[in-house]
Amino acid sequence: MSEKKEKVKPTKLEKRFKRWRRLYACCRWLMPVKKYGHKEPYNNGSYVIVGNHKSGLDIIPAALATDKPVRFMAKKDLFERGIIKKLCESMEVIPVSRDGNDVRAVMQAMKALKNSEIIAIYPEGTRNKTDEIFLPFKSGATMLSIKTRSPIIPVVHAKKMKLFHRAHVIYGEPLEFAEFYDKKPTEEDIKKCDEILRGEMLKLHARLLEETAKKKKNK
Repeated sequence: MSEKKEKVKPTKLEKRFKRWRRLYACCRWLMPVKKYGHKEPYNNGSYVIVGNHKSGLDIIPAALATDKPVRFMAKKDLFERGIIKKLCESMEVIPVSRDGNDVRAVMQAMKALKNSEIIAIYPEGTRNKTDEIFLPFKSGATMLSIKTRSPIIPVVHAKKMKLFHRAHVIYGEPLEFAEFYDKKPTEEDIKKCDEILRGEMLKLHARLLEETAKKKKNK
């Protein structure tokens, strides 16, 4: 007789995300998300979700990219504010220093990815309040991807997300920099990878504008 497999108990973080997704399903009308591009959840293995940053609501599209918990990387300042601090701690957010040079944060993120978890990072580093499509990217996402062999999932929205407004979000196909997996990438290599990532996200942004324009025209 074959032995019965032991049922793996969900972690506290998995339970919290399950409750969060149930809550969102009930209150989806507050800010519905229309998905474009890749629509199936990224559940198989570790991923680095990379998104553009216009508001605090940007965490929603990233969290909806998978059925697994998402470990967000966010500035340390958020851990200084009462309720937000408690929320960040309960969702196991990884605090990052404002200058981005945070070895401890990098090590935490790498450990999570090697444990088949999912990390979300916003390479602009702060909210984009300009008319530019994206702010300059800070290094980090591609380096994490290469060092842990975790594909990057680009997630892009064109407009600032607001409550009571439908958000149009496009999800890209997994992006890998496998040519660097078996060697130590230089600073120039990382910059090149950052440029490739930015280029792919700009393409997704253009595609999203095209898709939404078509929908408006066909109404």
